[in-house]
Amino acid sequence: MRICFRATMTFTKTATQIKKSALNELAKTRDINTLAFWRKEYLGKVGKFTKLTRQIAQLPAKERASAGKAVNELKQALAKALQEREKQFHELPPSPVSRSQLSTFFDLTAPGADFQLGHLHPITQMRQYAEDIFVRMGFEVFEAREVDDDYHNFESLNMPPQHPARDLWDTFWTEDELVLITHTSSMQHRILLGQKPPIRAIIVGRCFRHEATDASHEHTLNQIEGLYVDKGIKLPDLIGTFKKFLDEFSQRDIKMKIQPSHFPFVEPGIEFLLDCAICFGTGEVEGERCSTCGGSGWLELAGAGMVHPSVLAEAGLDPQKYSGFAWGFGLDRLVMVKYGIENIRHFYSGDLRFIRQF
Repeated sequence: MRICFRATMTFTKTATQIKKSALNELAKTRDINTLAFWRKEYLGKVGKFTKLTRQIAQLPAKERASAGKAVNELKQALAKALQEREKQFHELPPSPVSRSQLSTFFDLTAPGADFQLGHLHPITQMRQYAEDIFVRMGFEVFEAREVDDDYHNFESLNMPPQHPARDLWDTFWTEDELVLITHTSSMQHRILLGQKPPIRAIIVGRCFRHEATDASHEHTLNQIEGLYVDKGIKLPDLIGTFKKFLDEFSQRDIKMKIQPSHFPFVEPGIEFLLDCAICFGTGEVEGERCSTCGGSGWLELAGAGMVHPSVLAEAGLDPQKYSGFAWGFGLDRLVMVKYGIENIRHFYSGDLRFIRQF
């Protein structure tokens, strides 16, 4: 108990120090450029906040949830302070300029340059939102490799050469015999090897598949993989965890359907389907078949199941001692459900009329 207390106290102290240091330095910023350096130092991919988030996995299991909550509150505080500081810079009156400082080319009557500030893409916004939810649930965030080798993308997941399941995912290859990942499950083996149970991880990244595009399919998709391995994990744990995330993400009681399916790296395998946000489960829009769900009233979101014993054994874990669950869902489709977007192709169309709505 002393070790847990000390670890938690050290984590809390570090979080407090980061907040104090960040707010002090933010107050000293004098322009947009110094503000950009501040954002990179504290909120960037290798910033102090990101490093602190990764320390959650080193805490005792009972302390991770409270630590995740503290980290989320810290991020919100820093983001709010940053937004207020940016607003101050934009509202500052122009500094007085003496007549002697004006050059002959400077025309006071010329209209000002019209520019617009950009913002994060809706997929990126919702990815960060989903990550925050999972961190508060005690999961650690991992980034997937967009290009990986055959072993991690297929063989370590119970798909040896000539396995028929490869026909669905055997897609884009490089001349060096590397593959553009077809699922973020390609990181499972590395995580199972690199950590000791209990393992709670989510893996985020882009995946690539050779398939025709339509209202609900794209050749490039953003996926979030979930992996939970410990003693005594069962299928109801998977269903409950995933349902809790969906309700929190959508801020409503999601209607969900579960049906059996087959994936080589889980046994048994299931699929999660959500009620269509366009036709609201009726299958029709204005008397015609709903193009988003294909008239079924349901939108397939995730493949999931209990981690196959062969996958655990390949990573050196005893399947008789440990069990776990995994899922992989398309973030693009989940954002469609959240906002009632009827066509997945809008996300990558480059149409600013669509992007500016978010």
